[in-house]
Amino acid sequence: MVAATGLAGCSAGSMMAEHMPTAAGGLPEGVPQRPTKPSAFPAVHDMPPPRGSTVLTDAEQKKLEDDLIAARNRTASEAKPVGRPD
Repeated sequence: MVAATGLAGCSAGSMMAEHMPTAAGGLPEGVPQRPTKPSAFPAVHDMPPPRGSTVLTDAEQKKLEDDLIAARNRTASEAKPVGRPD
C-alpha cells in the first residue's frame, strides 16, 4: 500500500516540489519557470516519405562495383612502399 502511494506520487512529485520550500525538498532559488506549453516530441512512428530516386539496374550496379574495385586496386598499388623486398 505504501509503495503504491509512493509510485502514484512520483508523477506529481515534481509539480509538488515547485510549491515546497527549499528546506523541505523543494526547488532551489533561481530555477527557471516550467514551460506552459509542453514541447512537441518528434514523430518517431511516422514513416519517412518514399525516396525520389530509383533503384540501380543490374548493369549500373555491376559498373559501380567494377569502378570501386578498380579504384581500390589503383590506390593499393600506389600505396606500396618503394624498395620494399618482395
